[in-house]
Order: sequence, then structure tokens, then C-alpha cells
Amino acid sequence: MTDLASPLAGTASATSGSTASPAYFIGLMSGTSLDGVDGVLVASTDGRVLAEAYLPFPDELRETLMVLQAASDNELHREALAANALVRIYAECVSQLLAASGLPASAICAIGAHGQTIRHRPGEFDGIGYTRQLNAPALLAELTGIDVVADIRSRDVAAGGQGAPLVPAYHQAVFSEAGETRVVCNLGGISNVTILPAAALAQPVFGFDCGPGNALLDGWAARHLGKPYDDGGAWGASGRVDDALLAALLSEPYFTQAPPKSTGRDLFHAAWLDAHLAAFPNVSPVDVQATLVALTAQCIANDVKRFAPGCRGFYACGGGTRNLALMQAIAARLPGVRVATTEALGVPPQQVEARAFAWLAERCVARQPGNLPSVTGAKGPRILGAIYPR
Repeated sequence: MTDLASPLAGTASATSGSTASPAYFIGLMSGTSLDGVDGVLVASTDGRVLAEAYLPFPDELRETLMVLQAASDNELHREALAANALVRIYAECVSQLLAASGLPASAICAIGAHGQTIRHRPGEFDGIGYTRQLNAPALLAELTGIDVVADIRSRDVAAGGQGAPLVPAYHQAVFSEAGETRVVCNLGGISNVTILPAAALAQPVFGFDCGPGNALLDGWAARHLGKPYDDGGAWGASGRVDDALLAALLSEPYFTQAPPKSTGRDLFHAAWLDAHLAAFPNVSPVDVQATLVALTAQCIANDVKRFAPGCRGFYACGGGTRNLALMQAIAARLPGVRVATTEALGVPPQQVEARAFAWLAERCVARQPGNLPSVTGAKGPRILGAIYPR
């Protein structure tokens, strides 16, 4: 198995003899929820987070990013301007991280900047397809004075992989437990799971996108509550699951497709939901929300039971952990399994994705592979990302 330990941990500084010198990395992640950017500043020697920050997207940028999920007029121009606007928020996030940590920009080895996914179509065209993360890494390097690692997914896609999910490699490095099969689940706009088998099973790490996470829930809440999300899941919890609608939603072929697989707003978008709702005109908006909670929970639980039948610990991260109705719905569908957040494993759930991309930047700088072919389906381990020098 490829060694995925921290590649710079314990290395000595070239100017300090045998004394280990910390290497610092920043991870920036803005996901399919389109809510904002999470950032962390990490010491690679021991994984300590020295600072974290979150900046919400302005409404105008959020709306533009939503429009760019599909073909639109003048989209090349709009994409370029949106990338610049996004990166200015990234740069402000970096500035806040540096201020909070007390470190100068010169102390940071690199920023891992995921960018904002606007299309994800791996394997669909000529067997390779593409994935598109809106970003302006040269501008980010210019604004921050720090090397930037970006375009992190495309090398895996070029090697025949899905380019997603990439965080399972980080989950393996941080959350594996020799005596227990665990599942780590990211509840972002799209939900994905990492299956970490107990060492005695001698099985590879496994992972894939399950289906919708917050994307449909947030979109429906925005339409009917005028808010970007259902705070705490309270609205959804007050509704009733419509079993017939749930069955119709679960008929989506993606849910039974065999991994490796990944998905996004290319499939699970408002039009997808509306097409199903056309056959259920009498279901109230609050009951639709309750049914969407059940859909997300059921997809995840089905995959855990199918691919990790020996699972005893389920640990969630991402913004969906704040939706208490969703967390309770998952727990109800996984009897006998401890359902908690990654806080129980020592990592706050809002930090996991950003920390993963700091870790992937570290791998890139050290010329170490960052993907897991058992997860993405790539032909082999690959060094991920392109470096934009300061």
C-alpha cells in the first residue's frame, strides 16, 4: 500500500542541522454547498491547526456560482470574473489565518486551494471526461505571496479516475483504527463516505459519493424560507416523510451504480427535484424537506450497510453535521453503530475538508501521491495538483 503518512513530518531544516523545523500549510475549501470558504493553517510536523477561518460568500457571488453550474450566456467571461472574485475571498481568508497565527506569509510552504467545482463529468467523454474547479491560482499567489497548489483533481481524472472523492486518503492517514472498521462521511453539498476497514481485514480503503447532501436541502429551504439553509434542520424535522415521494427519489439510477463513482450538481439540482415533484403536487413544502432529509440519510445508510457491514463507528463532518434532523435520521437507520461527528476523533467537523487540502498540498510539494486508486478508480497513485509559485 502506498505510504500516506505526512511526507514532511520530522524532516530537518536545511539550515538548522538536525533540528526539525515545522512546515506550515494552508488549506482552503469551498464546496458544493456554495456557502463560503473554510480555511486552516496547519503545522505538518504534528497536524496541529494554528488558525482557522470562515468567510461566507456574498449573495451576488453565490448566485453567479449557481448559474455557472449549467450552460449560460457569456459564461467564459462570467467564469473568469467569478474566479477573480472567489480568489479575493480566498486571499482575505489567508490574511485572517496569518493574523490569527502570528506567522508571516514567508513561513507558509504552500496553500492548497481546491477552487469551486462548477462541472464534474469524469469518464463521460472519450473515457476520460473532465472536472472543472473555478479558480485563479496565479492571482492568489500574487495576492498572498505564497506558493499555491491548485487544479488538484484533474490528474486523477487524466489517469482514468473520478477525481473524487480525494479526502479518503487524508481520512486514512488521520482516522484509521487498526481494530475497528470505521466510516467517515462528509455531509457537504454532496455526501460521500470513506470506508476504513479494520487492519485484520486486509482490505483497501474504499470511498465514493453517495448522492445529495446539503445541496437539495439548502436549495429547497432557500426557495420556501428565503434563507440559505434550514437552521439546525428544525423546519425539516417539523414535516412528515412522504414515502411515495421518497421511493420515487430513490429510484435514481446513480444510487445503485457500482463504485468508483462521483457526482455533483450536474445531477442533483433543482430541476432534478422538480421533475420528481411534478408527480406529487399535493406534498407540502415542509414535507418535501422532511423527505429530502430522509433521502440523504437513506442513501448514506444503504451504502454503509452494503459496503461496510462490519462498521461500528460512523463519523460525520461538513456543514450537514449542524442539521440535527439529518444526523438523527442517519443514526435511526444505522442501529448498533456509533454515530458521531469527527469531533469524537479529535478533528472538528468544519475543519476536515480544509485540512485535507492542506495535506494534499503538502503531498504535492513533497512529490508524493495524494489519491487512492481503490477509491477513485485511477490507474495508479498520482501526484495531484499544479504549483503556482509566489
